[in-house]
Amino acid sequence: MKKIYYHVFEIQNHSYLLGVTDKGLAFVGSWDQGIAELKQFYPEAILEDDFEHVIKYEKQLEEYLEGSREEFTFMLDTSGTTFQEAVWQELKRIPYGEVSNYTKIAKAINKPKAVRAVGTAIGKNPVLIVVPCHRVLTKTGDLGGYRGGIKMKRALLDLETKFCRQ
Repeated sequence: MKKIYYHVFEIQNHSYLLGVTDKGLAFVGSWDQGIAELKQFYPEAILEDDFEHVIKYEKQLEEYLEGSREEFTFMLDTSGTTFQEAVWQELKRIPYGEVSNYTKIAKAINKPKAVRAVGTAIGKNPVLIVVPCHRVLTKTGDLGGYRGGIKMKRALLDLETKFCRQ
């Protein structure tokens, strides 16, 4: 059974719940959500509030949200289906300050007809921001969905546009 150490941090006027294991970051919660969101992703996990286990991950998230970090350097501890893992890997290839769309991602993983399934896999991404699902738009350029809500997605895209060093 997976043990997840978590803690809630206040960053940029929002609370973020981060969950980590001994192997790496396992969860980044949506704005101002509590432990229920973590439990939805990991219903069988043993959860322990532990600031010391989580603080090093919070530091990089805070730097990102302040505009001084574009990439994360810590290990992740996520697992999904083979398809989900392929989608999440492709999300990590979207550069800071840029966007992609569901259709492009489906093509990139050699599943061009799986556009809806790509959307579903993106919705199952347990590490918001770090695996940048906020960078995925619809084919027409609309924001589409986002676990953290459209307001959070827009704020993350605006942040990256503001601080993009291209």
